[in-house]
Amino acid sequence: MRQFTLPDLGEGLEEAEIVSWYVSEGDHVVTDQPLVSVETDKAVVEIPSPSSGRIAHLFGTKGDIVKVGAPLVEFAEGAEQDTGTIVGELAGGETEAAPAFPSAQRATQQPQAFPAVRALAQKLGVALELVEGTGPAGIITRADVERAARGKSLTGPAEPLRGMRRAMAQRMAQSHAEIVPASVTDEADIDDWPTGEDVTIRLTRAIAAACKAEPALNAWYHSGTGERRLIERIDLGIAVDTEGGLIVPVLRDVAAREVSDLRAGLDRLRADAIARSIPPEELRGATITLSNFGMIGGRFANLIIVPPQTAIVGAGRIYQAVVAHRGQPAVRRVLPLSLTFDHRVVTGGEAARFLVALKSDLERFS
Repeated sequence: MRQFTLPDLGEGLEEAEIVSWYVSEGDHVVTDQPLVSVETDKAVVEIPSPSSGRIAHLFGTKGDIVKVGAPLVEFAEGAEQDTGTIVGELAGGETEAAPAFPSAQRATQQPQAFPAVRALAQKLGVALELVEGTGPAGIITRADVERAARGKSLTGPAEPLRGMRRAMAQRMAQSHAEIVPASVTDEADIDDWPTGEDVTIRLTRAIAAACKAEPALNAWYHSGTGERRLIERIDLGIAVDTEGGLIVPVLRDVAAREVSDLRAGLDRLRADAIARSIPPEELRGATITLSNFGMIGGRFANLIIVPPQTAIVGAGRIYQAVVAHRGQPAVRRVLPLSLTFDHRVVTGGEAARFLVALKSDLERFS
């Protein structure tokens, strides 16, 4: 028997969730035939067979989490295994591997409770490890267990995070542990924009102009080596809100593309992201990110930067405000802007200059 293991999925991903098997035990498959689809934080990926042969055993069922290198399929004797299969291999190895999500800290000692209290906790389905004891020296009392049971009855059942939401928790924990964020805000007067102006495309073009004016924010920082890399090409991550969680496809080389091309590319990425059919290579390598959260609500935000990027731009909800216009107070449409940057490698002056350039470009008439 020969085993085929879950291959390297790229970007340091260490595991994936089984979505669907396309084959059954006893089936005969050919090389490159899809075996299984798995979900990562980025997308649903089909994993092909490395060789032809008969399937003797499948490891795991729908919903199971499989580690990279763990067995997926066992072939009957005679099948040739290609152990070098890599799905979504990184180009150039520019993106750092995300560390495993830190598990919750467990108490170093067992919770203290009398046998009768333990029996009550078991009867009520209360985990003593999650109960705060109010008795002497922290011992858990009957009242503590009953209070925990009442609280449990008011909540829904516990469910493990899966797919994008699980990966989002991992990435946010990584960002919180690693990055030193700082934010600056401003507002752009956009009342002179033509009717029907494409807000996201205008933001995209303005970010490209701001990156040209202040290149320090279009960069990667690798904290492990202490190296910063300024990037000439602007590959813009676009945060897309989906039912399963947040996904960030990448719009490539935005400074060199025409408006119509940007809109067509953005529409395609958004549709693919919502359908979870976006190719893995279009979900990696962003040099700076845009979150147009104002399409839903809110004005300003302290945004989360995903390493190795050093900055993220946020656009809030457009609203009317009284501002100074040509020396006189006037009611104008304004666009709130938020810029969060990694203060380890981006100075406050660099961030402020970037925001000034961003605002100036947005306030142009066309």
